[in-house]
Amino acid sequence: MAIALEFIDFVVPRKIIDEKYPGGWEGCLRDHSNLLDGRVWYDDHLFRDGAMSPGDIKLIADRWTRLGFEGQIEIDGSLCWKDYCVVEAIFGGATLPCDWIEVDSKLLIAYMSGTTPGEVCGPARRR
Repeated sequence: MAIALEFIDFVVPRKIIDEKYPGGWEGCLRDHSNLLDGRVWYDDHLFRDGAMSPGDIKLIADRWTRLGFEGQIEIDGSLCWKDYCVVEAIFGGATLPCDWIEVDSKLLIAYMSGTTPGEVCGPARRR
């Protein structure tokens, strides 16, 4: 499965949400219920929120950081994404290296590394 990408995307692996989000996956869905199929959607592996401006994406990232998610880490002197990733698909993919996500900028989709894209989930698409 894969998720559709639009504008600026904030992506989190569902397994990390299960581990760190208050109430796990069910808590995340409950907290985002009013945004589902609007600016929020998900597949079997990835959760996506998004915005149209860098400032709004920063607000989303700051909220998740306050919940205990780690954004950036340094690996061999370079910043990389850890628990979540910001993607600008039209402008080249992940804004920092991220080893758990694959981005197809032509199809405007992302999927978990090691899986195949298959069905695409997003607004007005089947989950």
